[in-house]
Amino acid sequence: MNLDNIEMRKENKICYITINRPKALNSLNKQTLIELEKVIEEVINDQNILVSILTGTGEKAFIAGADIREMKDFTDREAEQFSFMGQKIFNKIENCNKPFIAAVNGHALGGGMELALACDIRIASKDAVFGQPEVSLGIIPGFGGTQRLTSLIGKGLSKEYILTGRYISAQKALEIGLINHLIENEELINKSVDIAKEIISNSPVAVSKAKNAVNFFDQSFLDQGLKKEAELFGSCFDTEDQKIGMEAFLNRQKPIFKGE
Repeated sequence: MNLDNIEMRKENKICYITINRPKALNSLNKQTLIELEKVIEEVINDQNILVSILTGTGEKAFIAGADIREMKDFTDREAEQFSFMGQKIFNKIENCNKPFIAAVNGHALGGGMELALACDIRIASKDAVFGQPEVSLGIIPGFGGTQRLTSLIGKGLSKEYILTGRYISAQKALEIGLINHLIENEELINKSVDIAKEIISNSPVAVSKAKNAVNFFDQSFLDQGLKKEAELFGSCFDTEDQKIGMEAFLNRQKPIFKGE
């Protein structure tokens, strides 16, 4: 498999998936999403893989978000399709019959946090930082963040973090149930492997069915919610605020929104 932005390694029934765009803080552009979908399909079809561990290259970022340079000139229709693209791929992770563990080694922002939310178990290093800061760019989360974060931590906290765009420290993420474990940086992968091995020691059929049963809890609401999220995400790209927000971000300036 030809991969430019992702590294994949298989060992002892575990697939190690690493987003590898360090110069762009592992941000998710279309090419990376396409490659990620290929990797997920490989995981689904390879009977020797029972658990996957997903992380990012380097110590600064797990995934810093979607690629703003690629997004900033999207039309509303292009933005909606990009949202559907990310949602479809992240849904494959959530609905895969094999568990995914997110080993969050740094900043997990925007699409990066949404990717972690699509995984079954989240383990973070003490340097990890989470956030859905999209409103500071004049847009909203578009890869499932409005739905999965609400499902995980509740409507009140979800609204607070999404509407403020506030960052969430690793310690706070642990306190509110956003992550399962908080680990020293150097032990992050080892802890992920330990949990993977515990899962592998059980019946693969039972693990698959158990994951499916838990997902069933709110799947019908998720499907409707994701569609609405994509529509609203796309509509943001027909606003002046989106243009102001993304230009300001790329120029490292503070945006002055017009509310239009």
